[in-house]
Amino acid sequence: MIYRGFVVLILAVLLAACSVNPVSGKRDFVLMSESEELALGRQHSRQVMTRYRAYDNASLQRYIQSVGDRLAAVSHRNTLPYRFTLLDSTEINAFALPGGYIYITRGLLAYLNSEAELAAVLGHELGHVTARHSVRQHSLSTATQVIGGLMTAASGVRELGKVSQLLSQGIIKGYGREHELEADGLGVEYLVRAGYPASAMRKVITILKNQELFDKQLAAEQGRKPRAYHGVFSSHPDNDRRLQEVLSRTVEVPRKSVGRRQDEVFLKRLAGLTYADSEQDGVIRGRTFYHAGLDFKLNFPKGWLIKNTADSVVAITPSNDAFLQLSMESRPKGLSSRRFLAAKLGQVAVLSEKSLAVAGRVGHSMLIKGKTPYGAGKVRVAVIFDDQRAFLFHAAVKEAAGFSRLDRRFLASIESFAKLTRADKRLSKPLKIQLTRLGSEVSSLRSAIKRSHIPHHAEERIKLLNNIFSKGKLKSGDLIKIVR
Repeated sequence: MIYRGFVVLILAVLLAACSVNPVSGKRDFVLMSESEELALGRQHSRQVMTRYRAYDNASLQRYIQSVGDRLAAVSHRNTLPYRFTLLDSTEINAFALPGGYIYITRGLLAYLNSEAELAAVLGHELGHVTARHSVRQHSLSTATQVIGGLMTAASGVRELGKVSQLLSQGIIKGYGREHELEADGLGVEYLVRAGYPASAMRKVITILKNQELFDKQLAAEQGRKPRAYHGVFSSHPDNDRRLQEVLSRTVEVPRKSVGRRQDEVFLKRLAGLTYADSEQDGVIRGRTFYHAGLDFKLNFPKGWLIKNTADSVVAITPSNDAFLQLSMESRPKGLSSRRFLAAKLGQVAVLSEKSLAVAGRVGHSMLIKGKTPYGAGKVRVAVIFDDQRAFLFHAAVKEAAGFSRLDRRFLASIESFAKLTRADKRLSKPLKIQLTRLGSEVSSLRSAIKRSHIPHHAEERIKLLNNIFSKGKLKSGDLIKIVR
């Protein structure tokens, strides 16, 4: 009888929490009011901006907002105070928070080729907000945790609570296929209402799928798992039946056929957009990492893959069997470089050590036994001090037999740490997207690729930038995005 009572209680809670969905008109399970949704969005937006920063271009920020406003005005929740922000990130991503906080990265913007495509990205994310996807997930997650607690307390059986926790964790991992498809459909609807062609959504999804295909190629070369935007489509968009059904639900107003025409106004807005690493995070040129703000450069082993992340720079062998990582933290007062390193490492077996004097800066290096991503083994660690910062190095190899040979490369990289020269400061400037016209400035796509300063896979990346990766071609007179 006690379980029946809890079932009745749970059903009563679920029914009481239902509200009308602004999009479908049906009743959804929601545990928060609109004002609470706005407050949750503000809270999460502050967290987002501790990880990211807004792209430093006021004109481009206003433009992103204006396109978003045009879509929001014809949406199902046109009274929300929407904020559309361009993030200074190389990630190829866009996402939405509760209450109308919508973000797109410059990493994704670079690959778009029309305002309609930008509107399709923003319209998709707007669909997540208007359909209250994040609010519904948050409510379900909260409910499963509460219900799990009630069931555990009533039964005394802890496994019931564990099952509920697993369910909750599954719900909050991200939007499922149904929600992504609904957001695509809503995005198409908003595109058409705002006067954009519905076909822009299919183009955007094709752009993202091509990025996924290219990343699979890179992942195979680098020995890692591939990444997928939103992780939704396992096939190409043209072959995805459910996606085609969603995209065909909205009939757009027939337009006079004028053939393929570039949106040159939009493309010209992208001229000067930072491509790849920003000056604030440091840039990679060949095998050298330059950081103008911190006034240093560092050479990594030739042929290694270099990744610049938010909190470190990592170089990895092409076969993924050795790495060298550089990170940074504040320099502690009153500690020598040796004592700092010893305190950082704790109780470890030190095999050898030596002082460093690099570019007029003091440091210390140790060879220790410790944990690595490959298991227990030898680790090369080092620190270099400047006035305010401690630059930390960690390096390891997968096969112990190859450590001595690779350790010489580790030490050579660490000891290449140097201040920037005048020539280096020019090299520390980030790459930018530039436009050139086919047939005048450049005679062919191949010559445009040669003019780009992309160090790896330049042909594939230029084709992705101009949306001709899997099919399509440019014609004489077209504007081409290159990178210099």
